[in-house]
Amino acid sequence: MKITLLRSALNEAVGQVSKAVSPRPPIPILGGIKLEADSSGMSLTASDTDISIRSFIPAVLDDQVAVNVERAGSVVLQAKFFAEIVRKLPTEEIHLEVHDRFQATIVSGATEIQLVGFDPEEFPVLPSVREDRVFSLPGSLLKDMIRQTSFAISTNESTPILTGVHWQLQDGTLRATATDRHRLASSVAQTGADPSVQFSDVVISGRTLNELVKIIPDQDAVVDVVVDDSQVLFRLDNVLFFARVLDGAYPDTSRIIPRTFKTEFTLPAAAFADAIERAYLLSREEKTNIVRLSTLEDGRIELNSSSSEIGRVTETLQTSSGITGEPLRISFNSKYFIDALRVIEADEIFLGFNGPMSPVVLRPRDGEDNLHLILPYRTSG
Repeated sequence: MKITLLRSALNEAVGQVSKAVSPRPPIPILGGIKLEADSSGMSLTASDTDISIRSFIPAVLDDQVAVNVERAGSVVLQAKFFAEIVRKLPTEEIHLEVHDRFQATIVSGATEIQLVGFDPEEFPVLPSVREDRVFSLPGSLLKDMIRQTSFAISTNESTPILTGVHWQLQDGTLRATATDRHRLASSVAQTGADPSVQFSDVVISGRTLNELVKIIPDQDAVVDVVVDDSQVLFRLDNVLFFARVLDGAYPDTSRIIPRTFKTEFTLPAAAFADAIERAYLLSREEKTNIVRLSTLEDGRIELNSSSSEIGRVTETLQTSSGITGEPLRISFNSKYFIDALRVIEADEIFLGFNGPMSPVVLRPRDGEDNLHLILPYRTSG
């Protein structure tokens, strides 16, 4: 292989595929990036057991020659060193040549670097996916759905299925759900997909989805999603992102989301979030994060938390709607509330309760597309 290419294009592609490189690969070649060049341009591929990413640099990019291939070929180079080298090369024009036994030479300006490569034939092939179930949605919407749910996954590897986000598509409605058994986050979007395209059993690792978010461009690009039994392919511009589907059955969470409430009210989102943050400052010192909420008779609520070594926080908030239903005193993990409030994009927050020992529901006042459920604490007194 002998090519000349632009450092900026190569640096972007390396940054994209590096997200699929394991920091501790089970075999050395999986710590590398596979480079393949032909007359159409150059592709870079990286893979671990959960993620495979391919990024393609076309020969002509934005009316500029990005890759000039003098001799086609392929090689696998160690990702860690290759990525750092590309980032620090002194000139925009890079010359890359692969010699016998996969020894690679990189020349940029007055800099020449020799790298030991691997045989590309030993690199794993990309997963194969059937294109029976395909739909598209804006990249910004996909990023929002991941951001609104992935924080609620479990970090306990003893229940691997809960370390992922559960995806369902029925009648064009896409639903993402995550739970760690103490809280639940759900996000819903309309895709416009053909009703024949549907699935209900796709679970993707939260870590994988957070890596996907990093390569979806900020501009509103369209992402094609291809769903197969064991892999999901996210296809955008010149990038293919393959995500492994987690094995196992995800619990049926629809049964635990209440639709009616014994106590409910709405609050200004910003004021409520600030009050919870202040209460959290003391509750975290006790390593419990417990904050207590009580309804008052005049349409206000009271929040309080305490630390035996620091003191006590008490403050009241006026509800926007007044309080409907029964009086309430409840204790909850303030960190869970903070996490939910950070991703709810609304001026007003609806809260619904069914007593001090039943799950709390938070959502925007005017919709249920973004819903959060949090289990309360049982406390003495």
